[in-house]
Parts: sequence; structure tokens; C-alpha cells
Amino acid sequence: MKVLLLADVKGQGKKDQIIDVSDGYARNYLIPKKLGVEADAKALADAKNKEEAKQFRLKEEKAAAQKLAEKLNELTVVIENASGNDGKLYGSVTSKDIAEKLSSVYNIEIDKRKIALAETIKAYGTYLVDVKLYPEVSAKLKVSVTEKNN
Repeated sequence: MKVLLLADVKGQGKKDQIIDVSDGYARNYLIPKKLGVEADAKALADAKNKEEAKQFRLKEEKAAAQKLAEKLNELTVVIENASGNDGKLYGSVTSKDIAEKLSSVYNIEIDKRKIALAETIKAYGTYLVDVKLYPEVSAKLKVSVTEKNN
């Protein structure tokens, strides 16, 4: 019997997958426990529609990420930081600082975990920072660290 799985079943398959199992296993275990339904025309059509909707959503998310990547490639985030007498920064500039500056100045919300710093920023200057927005979509953001004027 062909069964459309409604949940992941260990040893059988993943959710929304169509599997072939014995009639007894389907009638006595999968269907009563709401782990699967018989794969009739309606169930197959529903599965196909869900998959198409998922693919469409993924395509839209990737397009939005690419648009954001183009915008980030053109931006320069300026972070002002205080320093000591030797010209070195107090502390360092972190991905959290960059994410907060993007949020406050440009109104762009990016999770700090998506900002990948190659090395810690502990000196003044301009740095290129990778921002991973989506699988296979990343941007290079310019971060300029300047001295804070009192």
C-alpha cells in the first residue's frame, strides 16, 4: 500500500514522502497513529501543492536575499570607537556592533551570527566583512572604524 507520511517515521521516511509499506503496517500503525494517510489522488495532489508552495517560498526568500546582498555590497558602516593614548581601540568591534549599527542607521535587520568576521577588529581602518544571508548568497560589507570625537 502506498502511504503519504504526515510525520517523520524512523526507518521509513520523512514527512510528505510517499512510501510503499505492507497493508497491515499501514492500517494498524501508520494511519491510526496519524503518521500517514493512504496515498489517494487527493493526498497526492495535496503533497504536490505543498511542495510547489515550498519551492515558491524558497525562491522568493533567495530573491529577497540577493536584493539585500546587492544593497549591502554598496554600503559602508561607520563605527566610531574610543581609543587610548597609544591609538589602539578599547576592546574590539564585534559582529553585534555591526548588526546594531546596520539596524539603527540603515534600518536593516541582520542577525549577528550571519556576520562573519575573519579576524577581530582591534584597530582603526576599513575592513571587508562577509555577511551570509542565505545558502549560496552572501555579501561583502565595508566597515569603517573611526575615532570617536568628544
